[in-house]
Amino acid sequence: MIPKVDNFVIVGRTSDGRTFRPSDWADRLCGIMSAFGADHRMTYSPYVRPACNLRGDKTVLVDARIHDIEPLAYNFLKNFAKDNDLQVELLPDDCFL
Repeated sequence: MIPKVDNFVIVGRTSDGRTFRPSDWADRLCGIMSAFGADHRMTYSPYVRPACNLRGDKTVLVDARIHDIEPLAYNFLKNFAKDNDLQVELLPDDCFL
């Protein structure tokens, strides 16, 4: 059976509600997935973006299409959330269109 690949948000709160540290974790995580563009500037991947939610928590938006390009990167992001006991929220399939 093939596991379903979902769009998801990693929220900067642990399962027990504590704020995840360091405070720039989302920028660091997205920086790992960034690349140099044609203008020789580092840019975030269109599939992994830092954001925040209405509560002011740092978040990382993950587009499931990254799985088609680099499954190991997708799995790394899923495991980062799991290993750090971070909250994960699933997103609708069409939210990145």
